Amino acid sequence: MNSQATALQSLSTIYYKETGVVWRLSNYFLTHIPFDHPNVVFCCIGTDRSTGDALGPMTGSFLTQLVSFPFQIVGTLDSPLHALNLEETVEKLKSSPDSPYIVAIDACLGNSNNIGQIIVHPGPLYPGKAVKKELPPIGEVSIKAVVNIGGFMEYNVLQSTRLNLTFEMGKVISRALLLAWHRYNLKIINESDRNANND
Repeated sequence: MNSQATALQSLSTIYYKETGVVWRLSNYFLTHIPFDHPNVVFCCIGTDRSTGDALGPMTGSFLTQLVSFPFQIVGTLDSPLHALNLEETVEKLKSSPDSPYIVAIDACLGNSNNIGQIIVHPGPLYPGKAVKKELPPIGEVSIKAVVNIGGFMEYNVLQSTRLNLTFEMGKVISRALLLAWHRYNLKIINESDRNANND
């Protein structure tokens, strides 16, 4: 669970119900995620024991169901990536022969005006800060979803977050990631065709 939902104006942000949200969010992903990297890994952080903090594993489960999305997914409803296994998982990923490019996905708390915002920015996120946990930073790129209000009784706030909000936001994020991947592939194919025609 991530508390860093500040300075929204300097980040790529979009409300999950905005018109054309999946297409526009895919633009952000194309800007921030190097799909040509040999080892892109999506780390979806959170737990299925809290409706507010289920955003990560729910998104991870959605992504694993997309047969044309070929990347490694760590963190699902069936096998969550959370406070108890995060540090070990990060170390294992970093020790891989193919150094991974990690895209970290997590819920966060913000002010009432920002609930429903999806935030994309370069750099790591810091899981657990909203609930005062010291966990290692993770990710070369962060995707965060503001699921509720922060600043007071965070555990209770997470428990009382509507499941429908995390479900719908996770669905939007996963669909936009798939679209970004398909758009990237299409661009590569078109460039290849152009080069072949020029030869």
